[in-house]
Amino acid sequence: MGNRLYVGNLSFQSTTDTLRAAFAPFGTVTDVHVVTDREPGQSRGFGFVTMGTAQEAAKAIAEMNNATLDGRPLRVNEAEERPQGGRGGGGGRGGGGGGKRERW
Repeated sequence: MGNRLYVGNLSFQSTTDTLRAAFAPFGTVTDVHVVTDREPGQSRGFGFVTMGTAQEAAKAIAEMNNATLDGRPLRVNEAEERPQGGRGGGGGRGGGGGGKRERW
């Protein structure tokens, strides 16, 4: 098991500080990231917490999954590795192709 956790069902009011404070009782929190939309900057309702060790991460999952934070029951599990290329699927900048494109 790794030490990076996915935290879902976050309240739009949850911040990196509230997440850090919620997970701190279970060990060293080395990184916190709340994912936000680019334009409005509002939370997308999920984030990631990195704990110091895999044991601390396991304890945080056991204690924080379904726990309430800012009025919402959290979904906490081990974060999955990002597929190569970033955004998943495909390879690179969309489209399925290669080869020359003809101009019409």
